[in-house]
Amino acid sequence: MTDTTKPEVSVLMPVYNERGTVEKALEELLRTQISERGWEVVVVDDGSTDGTEVLLRGRPWPDNVRLLRHDRNRGKGAALRTALAAAEGTYATVMDADLEYSPADIPLLLEPLRNGDADAVFGTRGFQAHSAYSFWYVIGNRAVSFAANVIYNCWISDIMTGQKAMRTEVFRSLKLRERGFAIESEITARLVRKGIRIYEVPIVYKARSREQGKKLTTVDGLRVLRTLLRCRIA
Repeated sequence: MTDTTKPEVSVLMPVYNERGTVEKALEELLRTQISERGWEVVVVDDGSTDGTEVLLRGRPWPDNVRLLRHDRNRGKGAALRTALAAAEGTYATVMDADLEYSPADIPLLLEPLRNGDADAVFGTRGFQAHSAYSFWYVIGNRAVSFAANVIYNCWISDIMTGQKAMRTEVFRSLKLRERGFAIESEITARLVRKGIRIYEVPIVYKARSREQGKKLTTVDGLRVLRTLLRCRIA
């Protein structure tokens, strides 16, 4: 019997020092028709120090928005796991608060899940000239995706995409442990190791520059590779 009191979709939003974008990101998300059967947003402020928490708690939000907080910065992966633990929806999807991704693409990710065509869906970035801020950023993303395909004998075009969706029970079964950005590669690795085929759909993407707050570095790329190898050996 279906529990009609539970939302169909949980949108997980990790936030860290996003005072300049989180309010607009949430407003755009709330204007999007995610599900006619009910949906929620689980926001986790990962110990922001720029006033993000004050901004979030300083205005009223609809009842389907839940605000959680870490007492200190623990990393995107940790914030995502906290949001996932609190999620009540049948499906869970991730939405960053930096305006790089469009909430209008979330229904595209949910469609293959609802139709029974997939258990996990990735929003694939195209990296056109207007959607990537540097050559090396794109090459880095391509390189780690290529490495994942070699290591796991699969074909996934964008393992580091921040827009992923799957059944909440599948998401929780991955037993994720990464604390930082390498959580994206760990999600991919765990899915492939469980034999879950990943369905990809093209999405809109607008990369930020360093000046606008982009946080990824070469060190993060190395951590991604380490995570891919760790999950493969394990």
